[in-house]
Amino acid sequence: MDSGRFKLLGSNQVDGGAVFSVYSRASELELVLFDQVDDARPARVLPLNRTYHYWHGFVKDLRPGQLYAFRSPESRGNLLLDPYARAVAMPSGYDRKAGEDAARSMKSVLVDHQAYDWEGDLPLQRPVASSVIYEMHVGGFTRHPNSGVADHLRGTYRGMAEKIPYLKALGVTAVELLPIFQFDPTDAPGGTNYWGYSPISFFAPHSGYCSSTDYLAPLNEFRDLVKALHRAGIEVILDVVYNHTAEGDHSGPVFCFKGLANSIYYLLEEGRYANFSGTGNALNTNHTVVRRLILDSLRYWVQECHVDGFRFDLASVLSRDESGRPSLIPPVLWDIESDPVLAGTKLIAESWDASGLYQLGNFVGDTWQEWNGQFRDDVRSFIKGDHNLARTMVSRLLGSPDIFAHELREAEQSVNFVTCHDGFTLNDLVSYSQKDNWANGEENRDGANDNRSWNCGVDGPSQDSDIESLRVRQIKNLLLATLLSVGTPMLLMGDEVRRTQRGNNNAYCQDNELSWFDWDLAEVNAGLLRFTRQLVDFRARRDPAPSQGYNLTEMLDRAHITMHGIELDNPDWSPDSHSLALTMHWPGDRYQLHWMLNAFWQPLVFQLPPGDWRRWIDTFLPSPQDIQEWSRAPKISSPHYQVEARTNVVLFRRA
Repeated sequence: MDSGRFKLLGSNQVDGGAVFSVYSRASELELVLFDQVDDARPARVLPLNRTYHYWHGFVKDLRPGQLYAFRSPESRGNLLLDPYARAVAMPSGYDRKAGEDAARSMKSVLVDHQAYDWEGDLPLQRPVASSVIYEMHVGGFTRHPNSGVADHLRGTYRGMAEKIPYLKALGVTAVELLPIFQFDPTDAPGGTNYWGYSPISFFAPHSGYCSSTDYLAPLNEFRDLVKALHRAGIEVILDVVYNHTAEGDHSGPVFCFKGLANSIYYLLEEGRYANFSGTGNALNTNHTVVRRLILDSLRYWVQECHVDGFRFDLASVLSRDESGRPSLIPPVLWDIESDPVLAGTKLIAESWDASGLYQLGNFVGDTWQEWNGQFRDDVRSFIKGDHNLARTMVSRLLGSPDIFAHELREAEQSVNFVTCHDGFTLNDLVSYSQKDNWANGEENRDGANDNRSWNCGVDGPSQDSDIESLRVRQIKNLLLATLLSVGTPMLLMGDEVRRTQRGNNNAYCQDNELSWFDWDLAEVNAGLLRFTRQLVDFRARRDPAPSQGYNLTEMLDRAHITMHGIELDNPDWSPDSHSLALTMHWPGDRYQLHWMLNAFWQPLVFQLPPGDWRRWIDTFLPSPQDIQEWSRAPKISSPHYQVEARTNVVLFRRA
């Protein structure tokens, strides 16, 4: 085998064949070629040449679709995936602990990743000030039998593409996709990994979301989806997992990194795998080799797949140095922020990890947005009627300046959400006071116990019309808080139609109707869907945006915001207060809003500021009176407004 060029890592198609190059500390490394993914024996085994720690070679006459892997003495007979492979093939009898059984082991696929017609498509780079994010699962979006998608397309990239008109009508500006990097679908106690937080590749799209068995199809189908979403004006944000891999701890399988350079790729503590991710291992993200892998992966998804942004799972793991201690200047995070290819790409951090490192409001860098877990907790608590939260609630509604203002960053730094994939859905948040995860097979020990939820009177489904009315009202209140607050709003797939997981707040292993989008709900809960669409439309179309390029402090200083209680200019900050009102006029806005929040269990009469007010929203009212088009909004003739129990009301007038 010719020595080849080794400066391009991975497998790369060149004239006359393919070049292979991989970083490894192995004593020997060989390239193993297969004809079929289920083959137990390789078609050819070829030695690789070594330059420093790079093993490389050129093989003549190879074509896209060629299956291959590496093998080393240190891999104990396991096939090793190429860390830079653009596609991964899964055998029909895949076993995550196949060991030396090649027939049941994954193989890498040679891909000509530049052979695709983008038809002029580019990342959208939509201003973050007008962004509304929709967190969703590619498979779960269309896997339900009632999705209206052809059977062979359900749960696939192509199936999701067919439902883009729904996303367009909802008005969201970006979809945040749960992990689509190739993951191990069996890496879960019950044998099903639904969410996908178990990566085995940082370059290959998950083949399980592909409608074709062609090894090359996942990449092209994913890029077709990106191109179709861009045509609809919708950005694509990937939930990326660079903090750990599916190889787990010392008892886990050997897929790739363990057999190539175990002590380089993983953080080790006295020979044992560090576990800051809570999954058995943690990547050594600030080692120069791993940093390069992460940067090359991010560049690839931007340059070759045109994605618009990334949400980093347990991003605080990436701030740990090679000894596992938090670093004030973590190289990999600064590399990501300062990389010219990634300039203009949305970067969102889940700024904590599974070992207690909590960096909300203090995450490194100047461009990172952050999932605001404090917004989630405080808004949930206030809306359900907890004590001593009125003043805190105001801070959450105004961009959480107590958390973020010191950084002098844009007002949209806070990604505001009350639900996400991890936890209750919005319907279950108001329908269950305790989690019900028995279906996961872990005796209900898994999942968070602190949910700030309230069942409105009875756990689970109810035929009581009063309870159901209250639940719908609370959902609207939570949606309103998310979409009208300062920051970047994020919604969870299906919340707009009351998708339920029947009280399961950790459905990571539930690849079934418990997790899937039930499309019948769009008709059953058409009024709530309309309410959400109207709110999203208001948020996404605000021109000019209230921030107008100001940082959060400047924006709040330039705005005219007055706090009230039920009496004007007299907010009640006492521990027993469950109500507040804000009169808001943002810089450059033609309209003024007056927002009254009553989280109390009795109606309250609020005094109104003088002026010609019209009612935009009253969450107590049935659809379509609950939210009005502004041109049809009724006038308010009284100087007072009775806000019903557990209700939000928003009035408007010309400034």
